Amino acid sequence: MTRRLSIIVVEKDRDRAVMIVDGLREAGDHDVLVIADELGLARRISERNPDLVLIDAGNPSRDAIEELTLASAPLQRPVAMFVDESDGALTQAAIEAGVSAYVVAGLSANRIKPVLDAAIARFHLMQKMRVELAETRRALEERKVIDRAKGIVMRAKGIGEDEAYALMRKAAMDQGRKLAEVAQALVTAAELLK
Repeated sequence: MTRRLSIIVVEKDRDRAVMIVDGLREAGDHDVLVIADELGLARRISERNPDLVLIDAGNPSRDAIEELTLASAPLQRPVAMFVDESDGALTQAAIEAGVSAYVVAGLSANRIKPVLDAAIARFHLMQKMRVELAETRRALEERKVIDRAKGIVMRAKGIGEDEAYALMRKAAMDQGRKLAEVAQALVTAAELLK
């Protein structure tokens, strides 16, 4: 953590909150806000829009983990969660909810910085993977539409696949549009004419 981060710490116990804040201050000059009351947590986190959320959950239930992680928006920012005891189902629930770091019996001032560094790194890795997955899905959908449009042009003009593709590509260039846009227009028009 080299730059100044905005961090929200969700912790009910005052002594533990002080220890966490002290650990964060030792790690750097960060803007830290402690939230002791989980009531309205999602709204408060949204208003503050922190770079990172650290949750000290002690011994949470599965519902509490889901509520805390959803409130902290783990798909928008790294979330590190500290719990006192290991439980496979709770660990799984936290990971499925998007928690970047789930640490069992590890809350101590000297461990906060490495855990947060790991949470940030894992969050960025997962975010990159989500973007790549979305781009791949979009490309596959575009490919399907282009193939359907190619088939429509081939049947309508009685030409081969390469010629149909070349015609669509030329139309896209002439119109200053993407090939997928021209293909979608052809598919839509063909569906209207059925």
